[in-house]
Formats: sequence, C-alpha cells, structure tokens
Amino acid sequence: MKYTYGPVPSRRLGQSLGVDPVPLKTCNWNCVYCQLGRSKPLVNERREYFPAEDILTDVKQVLASHTPGDIDWITFVGSGETTLHSRLGWLIQEVKDLTQHPVAVITNGSLLYMPEMREELALADAVLPSLDAGTPELYRRVNRPVAELSFESLLDGLIAFRKEYQGKLWVEVMLVQGLNDSELALRDIANAIARIQPDEVHIVLPTRPPVETWVQPPDEEGLSRARAILGDIAHVLHPGSGSFHLSGNESLAEEVVGIITRHPMRESQLIETLQQWSPGDIAATMLELERSGKAQIVERFGIRYWSASPSIYPDVEQSERTDVRKAGDGFRGDQIEGERNGEQ
Repeated sequence: MKYTYGPVPSRRLGQSLGVDPVPLKTCNWNCVYCQLGRSKPLVNERREYFPAEDILTDVKQVLASHTPGDIDWITFVGSGETTLHSRLGWLIQEVKDLTQHPVAVITNGSLLYMPEMREELALADAVLPSLDAGTPELYRRVNRPVAELSFESLLDGLIAFRKEYQGKLWVEVMLVQGLNDSELALRDIANAIARIQPDEVHIVLPTRPPVETWVQPPDEEGLSRARAILGDIAHVLHPGSGSFHLSGNESLAEEVVGIITRHPMRESQLIETLQQWSPGDIAATMLELERSGKAQIVERFGIRYWSASPSIYPDVEQSERTDVRKAGDGFRGDQIEGERNGEQ
C-alpha cells in the first residue's frame, strides 16, 4: 500500500496501523533527533500532497484484509509533519465513519495556533504533540523550525487546543543528553506543561537513528531528574517490542521499504519481522532491496538501522546509501534460525 503501513508495534498505541498523508520529508521542523533524516528544504505549506480519496482507499483495503484484534489504533503519522495535509480533518472523519478503531494523530503541534487546525484535530480520539523545550532559545536549538513558527505560537496553540479538545492529549517530550535534560531546561518544560494541562506526558528517548550523530539519550540520572521535575503525569516510554506486519500481498521488498520510509528498523528487528518467510524469500527480498537502491543502512549507538535511501543523514555517503550488499550476510537462513532460537 502506498499510504498505509503496518500494523507496527507502538509504545503507546499497541498494534498501530500507520496512515501517512505527506511525502518524505515534508516538515516544518528539522529536529536534531529526527529518525527520518534532515528536512531539506523546510516546508510549511498546507496542501493536498496526496489525494485524500486515494489515502482513504488504502485504509479501506488494509482494514478489509485484517481480522479483529490485529489492529488497536489507526494512527495518522507522516513522513514529516502530519498536519501539513490540508484535508487531514476530512480523512480523520472518514476513517472514524469507516471503523470502530480509535484514531490518533501524531504531530509536532506547530500548527495548533490555527483555529481551523484545532477544529480538524478535535475529531481524533487522541492527539500526541511534541514539546521538547520550554524556552524560545532551546526550541530553536532542538526543533530548528521554519523561521515563521515561534515558540510562543506553539505554546499558545497547545494551550488553546487543550481548552477545546475532549479527547486524550498526550504531550511527548524527546530528551536529548546535554541539551534539554538539565534541571533548568526541565523546569522550563514543566512550567509550559503546567499551562497546557495535558492528560499525560510521555518522555521518549532517541533510540532510533537520530539525524545528528552527536545526539544521545539521557543517562539514568537525567531520566530520574525528568521524572521528578515533570511530575506524576510523566512516564518514560521505552521502545515498543514485537515484529512488524508484512502481508505478503505485495513485493516483500516494497513492503519493507514502505515501513522503513516512515519507521527505520533495527537490523535485528527486520530479521525478526522476516522470520515467517522462507530463507529463499528473504534472500530474494534483500537482493531486491540492494538492486532497487531504495534502502540504506545507518549506524547509531553501534547498532545498524535500515532506513529509506531518500532520507538525508549527513554522515552517510551516497555510496553507502545505495550499496547494501554487505548486509546480505546478516540474512542467511542459518543466522535467521539462530535469531529465532535466541542464540544471538
């Protein structure tokens, strides 16, 4: 499917069917921790990047192919900023009319200062915006937004949305060691959260491949400090476990690309996801990925991640982005059997 992927294991939403309404990487922020690479160029125009009717058709087809219990949430989460699609509100309403599954929207929250944006997102069952800083200066350092988006407009939009919104508002704070995990930075974030009054605060860590190589998750002291300062509504969310869903209705390689374009995967997680297929199918899939040039390997924290080739990581040379042949040894049938048996 072109606009949907998964279900994928989510830290907050169980098995989440992702709906992606914007092209990679259409975003008005350029966060230092982003798993999808750099936003180049920054984009802050709301328009119908993909036909809304086509997106809805994808959702219908995927829902028809799954049995009850396969999907916990339907989540609008873009290969960039979700709310830049100008018909997002229409899509949310159509999906809610189509299914009993709850609908979530993951967003950076930057456009919530717009009344029409708040009205569209009010249709969702849960909205998960970002708040990684409590001051304009730190906001510019961490999120690196397009010039016209100020910290004040972000905070005012979140406060206004909370006053109007009846669903679950879960604010996400991405902690980066040495950047926003100090006592001063956390107290500024806590003051902003007190003004917003969300239902929950989710402390998340940059465990997927951050675009900037210097980005590191906080240590235990930093996490303890965050829990103490952000209060009882704050919870540390660790990476979700479980495998990703591949239907086999399309090329396995294309399905893998569909996931890693929006959700880079650890190599071990990719191996786990492919275990249900024969070694021959896996070998053919890896060969197709290699020849297509659609996948790249990014190494962070000593771990290899698979991401889409168009994603821009400044430390990865073009030759490495397109040549993944060295990864083939990681997908031999005997190694996959070892992974299955817990030998590695």
